[in-house]
Amino acid sequence: MPESILEVAKRADQFFKEVSPIHETMHRLSRILDEMQIPFAIAGAMAANAHGHKRTTANVDILIRREDLLRFKAQHFGRGWMDKFEGSKNFKDTITSVNVDTLIVGDYPGDGLPKPVAFPAPEDVSFRNEDGIPFLRLESLLELKISCGMTVSHRPRDFDDVIQLIRVNRLPLEFAQKLNPFVVSKYQELWQAAQVSDDY
Repeated sequence: MPESILEVAKRADQFFKEVSPIHETMHRLSRILDEMQIPFAIAGAMAANAHGHKRTTANVDILIRREDLLRFKAQHFGRGWMDKFEGSKNFKDTITSVNVDTLIVGDYPGDGLPKPVAFPAPEDVSFRNEDGIPFLRLESLLELKISCGMTVSHRPRDFDDVIQLIRVNRLPLEFAQKLNPFVVSKYQELWQAAQVSDDY
């Protein structure tokens, strides 16, 4: 059965209070990976939230090396974590039922085809918040979201996230100088869109 409006509102309230199942999964996974001394970074919508763009999401995205992901799976699958399906690089928290999507270092965002922007080493592009959780830095988050939006037409949410991140962080047009040249012209286009008010 579809959720009622009250259930949706309750879930959103939990998310914005940072007490949702998604936050529980993120914190628990972060503790485990830190204990294993595995470099990683939280990406996607949770990283957007860390940079001030507040919106809900249903999953946790992590940036991780393939060999480290396999090591995590070997030690912890069957102990609160499981594959989404056989052979998947993504997995599921069996305690919260939250899905975890992995971004593999060296792979390419969006359509997965080679391009000037690839998923970088997490330790090179992350910062730790007050809880000690590593999140993608803003410039890397923007590069990956723009690259994805440029090469996958069915994901307009990535471009909207970029527009909202530009607005909430009051980024200047010159911020483009910090980005990979592959995404500069699209950043400039989205920056112009961010200057237009949503008020009618």
